[in-house]
Amino acid sequence: MLFISSRTKRKRCLIVFLGSKQTVGLRSRAERVQDGNQNITEVDALDVSLTDLGFEVRHFDDLKAEDVLQKISEASKDDHSNADCFVCVFLSHGENDHVYAYDTYIKIDTITDMFRGDKCQSLVGKPKIFIIQACRGDKHDDPVIVQDSLDGSDKSIVNETEVDAAGIYTLPAGADFIMCYSVAQGYFSHRETVNGSWYIQDLCELLRKHGSSLEFTELLTLVNRKVSYRKVDMCRDINAIGKKQIPCFASMLTKKLYFHPKSK
Repeated sequence: MLFISSRTKRKRCLIVFLGSKQTVGLRSRAERVQDGNQNITEVDALDVSLTDLGFEVRHFDDLKAEDVLQKISEASKDDHSNADCFVCVFLSHGENDHVYAYDTYIKIDTITDMFRGDKCQSLVGKPKIFIIQACRGDKHDDPVIVQDSLDGSDKSIVNETEVDAAGIYTLPAGADFIMCYSVAQGYFSHRETVNGSWYIQDLCELLRKHGSSLEFTELLTLVNRKVSYRKVDMCRDINAIGKKQIPCFASMLTKKLYFHPKSK
């Protein structure tokens, strides 16, 4: 079974940029224009990569938590009948299970719960992709030496559940979500002051190269690998030098997911 996005149906994306205006490398689009910064930042790179795949992209910058939740609620109440996919990206600071808005934090579950099948019926059976670029703790990931060997001797025991094929086809309300995190829980997510975060840089590069050909979870696995090759070379925090990062994703998709590029 496959999710194959249509070239003609709509694909919607919200990019919620919640960087403090005092944080280097996390400035609003208006500020970047004002000071003449011509570098392609992570927000711009996401915009280009997703637009090329046919997404309608909307941006929200530096909102208070109440306003963020209002925008997310409005998106969840939209009629997505003519859409075949929904993406929501958060570029922020965070810890474990929440992200920071301009004034306070928001629990990630509060956001995703609005799109569950029992609350957003026009997205039932359609992929709901949440991409979270934020720290999830204060630990640094250390480098280790790779041993290139796999032990295939273990035989797994299969515990099968029999399903009545004649039953009515339904889906759990939490089905067809995929949560994409820039880093595993408990760890720092690294960002360069000029180029932006490692995760978004590598995600955008691989979306441009393989977004219309690779199955999405396969692409995310390549992102994991690409980010894992990076290490901190320069940092004000000397304890961070040489440290690593590994992204992760949790898939509740019920089919394989492929994107068609935008029609020319």
